[in-house]
Amino acid sequence: MDEPVLLTGAGGRVGQAILRGIGDDYEWRLLDREPLPATKVPDRVTDADRYVADITDDRAVRGAMDGVNAVIHLAGDPRKTAPWDSVLRNNIDGTQTVMRAAADAGVEKFVFASSNHAVGGYETEERTPDLYRPGDEYRLDGTELPRPGNLYGVSKAAGESLGRFFHDEHGMSVVCVRIGNLTKDHPPREYERGQAMWLSHRDCAHLFDRCLQANYGYEIVYGISNNDRRYYSIERAREALGYDPADNSGDYTFEGEPKEEQNGGDGDGGPPADPNFPTDPDTPTDGA
Repeated sequence: MDEPVLLTGAGGRVGQAILRGIGDDYEWRLLDREPLPATKVPDRVTDADRYVADITDDRAVRGAMDGVNAVIHLAGDPRKTAPWDSVLRNNIDGTQTVMRAAADAGVEKFVFASSNHAVGGYETEERTPDLYRPGDEYRLDGTELPRPGNLYGVSKAAGESLGRFFHDEHGMSVVCVRIGNLTKDHPPREYERGQAMWLSHRDCAHLFDRCLQANYGYEIVYGISNNDRRYYSIERAREALGYDPADNSGDYTFEGEPKEEQNGGDGDGGPPADPNFPTDPDTPTDGA
């Protein structure tokens, strides 16, 4: 892919996982509402390709979109407790602004960061906590209707519907990734739900790379690693995108320590070193 990829919300945890994993593989346009420090920007990205803008600013978004072939849209209010006025402005209106600009610019591929919270309502008292444990056969595969667990999830379900509309009306390829619990060096510690939906940084980067490379129409996939304990299916991500995750929360203890190290292994199974950045400016959180 020779044309630039626009990455909105580039300074956030998902954006940084993507850039640290595949930052050298694409020409990037980075958009964030705050100026990005040098520690968050790959070496090859020039000042001209760094945009400071709100995603509800139509003119600014269209300026960043000019000449772009693909978009990864992460920007929005990420709080699961976000109030309605914020999710409406930032997550629904903002997503519509970005998708409309992409369609008008002739963008071929649009990758939308949805969330596990779009289907959080399926985690009923009858299903949990067995739902989070190995051996339980219940799976969500992306064909089920949204069932949000909070207003943030409502906004992500709305973004998936917007993606369906822009695919049907404009022929833009759209994939919605229902992202699980992203942490860098280990699964969430002592947290069954988080371990069931763990997404490692290298699997995150690989998944979004496949979103940029694969051919598809409209897809909803789950963004988790190849975990022994899981209630999201990754089969559609494998089939439609060629996703091949490397990590598994089952390779770690409940406390988040690598089992191979406890068993006398050499510990070489961890993620590769970051190629682009001098330091890691973010501390991963264990909340989903």
